[in-house]
Order: sequence, then structure tokens, then C-alpha cells
Amino acid sequence: MTDSSLDGAQPLEPKRRFPVLVVPVIIFAAMAVMFVFALQSGDPSKLPSALIGKPVPKFELPALAGLNGIPGFNSSDLSNGGVKIVNFWASWCGPCREEHPMLEALKRDGDAKMFGINYKDPAPGGKRFLDKYGNPFQVVGVDATGRVAIDWGVYGMPETFVVDVKGRIVYKHVGPITAKDLVEKIRPAITAAKVGATRRQ
Repeated sequence: MTDSSLDGAQPLEPKRRFPVLVVPVIIFAAMAVMFVFALQSGDPSKLPSALIGKPVPKFELPALAGLNGIPGFNSSDLSNGGVKIVNFWASWCGPCREEHPMLEALKRDGDAKMFGINYKDPAPGGKRFLDKYGNPFQVVGVDATGRVAIDWGVYGMPETFVVDVKGRIVYKHVGPITAKDLVEKIRPAITAAKVGATRRQ
């Protein structure tokens, strides 16, 4: 004799629970895809700087050992005279090697004094780098701890800043300077800095 209370009952099918277990995984995967897309659709070189239009942060850097006659510098050195280029670089930085010819071109232009900040570079790495590729800088300071880079809001090597005649940061370039950047961004920023204008990225 069968139990009539079970006659019309349907057995519990595991597949009814399957979607409930998969929903969080699907949501997570969709969010991950959107996050990756958002990262790729933006331009990481266009990172804003809160320092644009403001005086350079206070700092003092020693000279790079072995560069005879080339001194270190401090923030007050950037508030005197004409337009300055400040370039953060390191010997271990591949993109720094790529952009180096552009820095040499800026030096040849003679429109801005070139300041180099050697970032967290074990000695004598910085000197070897400049000996090999050439020294575009009139002044080189060593940021051994990375503190100055933090104060300037540097995200990674290399980064380049244009500083006007009053010691204000008027332009920031993230990443290696290309030939196109030199013509379309850096040189116009130098020209603008001469008349006291700021150039946003």
C-alpha cells in the first residue's frame, strides 16, 4: 500500500539550487570584467596633480656622487630664474632609457634649465646611467628614500614637471616623454610657463 500523501509530491531536484549557488559567481565575474574594461578604457598618463599652479614642495637633495661639478639642489633653487624642467628618473627604469633622447633634446633647446631627481637608485647606478646615455641635467639631486617623490605626487618613473619662473608647478607629465609629447605637450608647456600660464594635461 502506498502512502497517498507522497503520490503527488515531486522529488527535490538539485538543479533548482544550482542557479542560487552560481549567482554570486556570475555577479563577481561581471564586476571583474567591468573593472578591467574601465582600467583599459582610461589613459593612465592623464592622472591629475593637485600641485598644478602651486609652489614646489619644500625639499633638499644631495648631489649624485661622482658627477664632478654638478650639485644637488633644494626647493628654493626652483623659484629663481627662468623655466625649469624637473625629471624623476632611475637607472633601473626601462622607460627612463626610452625617454632619455627627449631630455637631451630639451637640453639642446636651451629653453629651460634641466633638474634631475635620481629616485631610489643604489649607488653607483645613477652615475653609470648618465655616463652611458649622457647627462641632460645641469643639476642632479638624489631622492634616496623616495620622500621627495611622494611630496611631489609621483606615481612611478619617469615623471616630468615644468616649473615656472616663480617656482610653481605648471605642468606634469606621467610616463616617458615621446617625440610626439615633446612637440605637443612639453615644449608648449615651457612656452606657457614663460608667460606665467598653466597647462593642464
